[in-house]
Amino acid sequence: MTDDPPSRSGSDDGGAALLAAAAERYRNWGRWGPDDEVGTLNFISPEQVVAASRLVRRGRVFSLAIDFGPSGPQVGFLRRFNPMTFMLRDGDDAFARDINGVPRGIGAADDVLLLPTQSATQWDSLAHIFYDGRMWNGYDCRLVSSLGAERNDIAKYRDRVVGRAVLLDVPRHLGLDWCAPGQAIGAALLDAVAAAQGVEIGTGDIVLLRTGQIAACRAAGAWGRYAGGDAPGLDFDSLGWIHGREIAAIATDTWGAEVRPSELTFVSQPWHRVAIPQIGLCVGEIFDLEALAADCAADNVYEMFFSANPLPVVGSVGGPINPTAIK
Repeated sequence: MTDDPPSRSGSDDGGAALLAAAAERYRNWGRWGPDDEVGTLNFISPEQVVAASRLVRRGRVFSLAIDFGPSGPQVGFLRRFNPMTFMLRDGDDAFARDINGVPRGIGAADDVLLLPTQSATQWDSLAHIFYDGRMWNGYDCRLVSSLGAERNDIAKYRDRVVGRAVLLDVPRHLGLDWCAPGQAIGAALLDAVAAAQGVEIGTGDIVLLRTGQIAACRAAGAWGRYAGGDAPGLDFDSLGWIHGREIAAIATDTWGAEVRPSELTFVSQPWHRVAIPQIGLCVGEIFDLEALAADCAADNVYEMFFSANPLPVVGSVGGPINPTAIK
């Protein structure tokens, strides 16, 4: 059942009162105890994982990650840059000289990966977003310092993101190649897509939301303003739909999951201020859903087994991943 959104009546405050009301209405703090650090992933039970594994019929595996490298979408917005690799030793070294007593021509290569954890396909940890000085489960935002997150870090997700996923293909439902920037996706549209695809979404499910924005960038031959620019996405009122259905996680093919520009002007990314620190929602971004969507349209099967556990980087607020959907 969908929770009704807070009333939009009142003075024009840029949505500050609406944001505060939604934060109060959808807050899950304490639902899984005072020490919880994984939020809605608690909705996924072992029995659901077993049931999800039975969705594998053809053994077709889809990677939902974009390439981690210089071809990514980051342009410096919020100080994020694309992943970079640096060689510590390489084939030229092995060919040209003895290294640590190893004769020339016999060696190996090592490298270093440098990246912002939100630069490519990733989960936001529950320490990523703050509202009113607090993060998920009421923890003080100052527990995230220059030394890392003492609570709600991405390592808590290390073995929790496995289960049944449902792809909701919005543009295909609307007869479009992709959704336009600024197109808001709310509860009614989400329900209409699910009904048309013949799937039900409920407790413990992982929703993969396709807007087609990555397809639009590929058609244009450039990322453009994908990182931080206007985008289709979830509207603020979708929070009630997410909360009411007890969804475990939601991931999209956009940079920021929610519609940009937002209907609320009080603060940037208002949907995030409720979804992550209040609901405790596992949120994924920059997922490449194109190949999976084409396969779902071909066989009319929109549910699948899904696994996307992040690197357990202690103290990190973001989780680079190579998510896999298996049909």
